[in-house]
Amino acid sequence: MKGNIEERACALADYIIENRATVRAAAKQFGVSKSTVHKDLQDRLPGYNPVLYRQVKAVLDENKAERHIRGGIATRKKTRGV
Repeated sequence: MKGNIEERACALADYIIENRATVRAAAKQFGVSKSTVHKDLQDRLPGYNPVLYRQVKAVLDENKAERHIRGGIATRKKTRGV
């Protein structure tokens, strides 16, 4: 999704909020890099839509707090061959 950066940032934020998605999942869905997602959400979105930024920040903070749990689950699946 190239083109208007403001639209992409808002679309990324909407996707993350609706799906409780991670940055990696959003990047894969939109065909951009994780760095682009971070740049759009952290640097550009607050200037365009501060309310949407606060909502997406809450989801991203929650994901960050839970990432060690997801990593442990992934390791357990890998070692058990599931």
